[in-house]
Amino acid sequence: MKKDINIPTVENISVAVIKEMNEEKTAEVYNVYLINQKDTLIKNAMVSSKGYGENKTTGEKVKTSALRHFIGDIDGKDFAKIEPIVEDVFGLNNEYWVSFYQGSQVYDKKFIFLAETICEENMINVPVLNKRGVLI
Repeated sequence: MKKDINIPTVENISVAVIKEMNEEKTAEVYNVYLINQKDTLIKNAMVSSKGYGENKTTGEKVKTSALRHFIGDIDGKDFAKIEPIVEDVFGLNNEYWVSFYQGSQVYDKKFIFLAETICEENMINVPVLNKRGVLI
């Protein structure tokens, strides 16, 4: 029965959008990171990302392509870049579904940046990365 299924809670795993300089140091860009705030390794991390919402001008439903990223292992107190993100999609809900193993247990959690929440007012100093960004 459903009540007999153990669904483990994901703790100390975060997703952050970080505003930083590009590799050439010529422009500011936004990148999405998966952050392992645990002291232990997580294995075979995978992330599925997509955007969805409504065009404010036309009222029409909008959704982006779904992308899947194999990140691999992330050590404790470490991070990995998932993907770049463009400002054009900040008006949409941006969803990152994270799955990983810790030991033999599979964990997964959905992280959603709601429309218009990726902005300067919501930026904090993101732990582990020690850069400014929006953290979930």
